[in-house]
Amino acid sequence: MKHANLSIFVPHAGCKNQCSFCDQRGISGAICPPGGEDVRKLCAACAPEAAKRETATEIAFFGGSSTAIEPGYMLERPEAAYPCVKDGPYAGIRVSTRPDAIDEKRLLTLKKYGVSAIELGAQSMSDAVLEKNRRGHTAADVVRAAQMVQDAGFSLGLQMMTGLYGSDEAADYRTGEELASLRPDTMRVYPTIVLKGTYLAELYAQGAYRPQSLLEAVTLGARLLWLFEEENNIPVIRMGLHAQDALEQSRVAGPYHPAFRELCEGRLLLGLIQEKLQKPGAYRLSISPRSVSRLTGHGGHLLKELEKQGYQIEIEQDGRLIGREIEIKEV
Repeated sequence: MKHANLSIFVPHAGCKNQCSFCDQRGISGAICPPGGEDVRKLCAACAPEAAKRETATEIAFFGGSSTAIEPGYMLERPEAAYPCVKDGPYAGIRVSTRPDAIDEKRLLTLKKYGVSAIELGAQSMSDAVLEKNRRGHTAADVVRAAQMVQDAGFSLGLQMMTGLYGSDEAADYRTGEELASLRPDTMRVYPTIVLKGTYLAELYAQGAYRPQSLLEAVTLGARLLWLFEEENNIPVIRMGLHAQDALEQSRVAGPYHPAFRELCEGRLLLGLIQEKLQKPGAYRLSISPRSVSRLTGHGGHLLKELEKQGYQIEIEQDGRLIGREIEIKEV
């Protein structure tokens, strides 16, 4: 069953250091961390809508390091949300945290209050990249924490970033391969965005950091989608930051796009099509109805790329095809 989130942002809570790229208040638009009463009211207000959904809805606490917070405060929010999980309509509680803030005691406590999924902000599996971006943990911490989360019976989510300071496309893809080998239940992929007031913004202003171009981020994102979903059957539940006014106002540079995943899906389809095309000419392309906009949207630039290469493509929707399935015939 697919899932949906009731997302509650807790900016910077539990973070013992400031990563090079991080401005959670700018990303989430949140300033004051929500307390238990805020959580209760929000869960109750959204419960009728959650009950109507065919998908399972989890209460998700994002933006901070949940397990690194002072214990009393750590439990305030899941404790407030737990009755809505125990009595419905929510399927569980999802939290995000740092790989170096996981131990057996914390895991047992979270399970007691209905937490069912834990996402680890791995970001990179290169120790050199992690150090340059002031993460404060190592790749070995990611491996250890992922194993502990899985052994304790939680659903494991992993998060990675592309285009970090000191990284490159090859290193980012290796990170994807190493994270896939940990067999998480879900993945999130975020291209690095330069935000005001961050160390990365200083490096960018000095000319010491060059962010990915949108095309670079999308091309790599397409490769990672294939790696996770097609080669390893790991769902990618988010690509790119959520579109918010606060993010737009805080962004200095970087490959942000409100429909980033759609661009990656389109680039992936383009690659699959190019593999099947033979000599330049006219072709009929059959794809699933859901995939049509991924090729024709955003000014139809993907079809224009094919036209420049000598291919005239006629698109036909075919309800028999699902996902990324395509059929091509010369006409």
